[in-house]
Amino acid sequence: MPYTLNVYALPKLVEPAELAGGTSLVIDVLRSSTTIVHALEAGAREVVPCLEVEDAVAAAAALPPGEAVLGGERQGLPIDGFDLANSPEEYTPYSVGDKTVILTTTNGTRALMHARQARRVLVGAFVNATAVFEQLLGQEKIDLICSGTDGQYSQDDVLLAGMFVERLSREGGLTYQHNAQALTAREYWLHRFPLPHAVGGEGLDTDRLIDELRMSLGGQNLVAIGLDDDIAACARVDQFQAVPELDTATFRIRAAL
Repeated sequence: MPYTLNVYALPKLVEPAELAGGTSLVIDVLRSSTTIVHALEAGAREVVPCLEVEDAVAAAAALPPGEAVLGGERQGLPIDGFDLANSPEEYTPYSVGDKTVILTTTNGTRALMHARQARRVLVGAFVNATAVFEQLLGQEKIDLICSGTDGQYSQDDVLLAGMFVERLSREGGLTYQHNAQALTAREYWLHRFPLPHAVGGEGLDTDRLIDELRMSLGGQNLVAIGLDDDIAACARVDQFQAVPELDTATFRIRAAL
């Protein structure tokens, strides 16, 4: 069986059953993926993604008092009655340490639900890019699922997907078959960050990455509601080592081992 490396610019572009048997990487750069990484790095026990606000409130109520932190957004804005929004830097050891984060977002949690038939479901962002790359090494079937923004393609997610396609193709040691979206994403990354260029960490032009994220549909939405600082937080490549992994049986996210 050939090794496959596919990109889907939106979850709806792949049937959930097509993801079975492989490793799916869910990408929501602005901001759910980045927030989940921040939460786990800050010492949260786990992150429980919920599709609806009501589901999140019920999940929090089912835990002992003081153990749950409600976080999330709708249309980018904080949810009334929640403890935290979806700004990554709100997730600190003080706010989420040793707690269960119940998270509901407009795009990212839906993409996670879409991917749950995969053998493994990981969460990727620029802030943990190299750690994710290392988890993907040697995987025979990789599907990169971009969350998009309100059901529309968003360049921030595709940019990161293209970075992974480029790095895995060049450094992964395997020869992959790609779908058309993977080839397009790789070309998009190389157009914005031509070789020779660091794939992550030292050498990457952070200011340029911030500009690229700001110009995406998700970035424009954040700028419009005054959350430009979140874009900078999402552009700190390789800030962390945690790779969130979804337990598809319990639908809870913990750091991959």
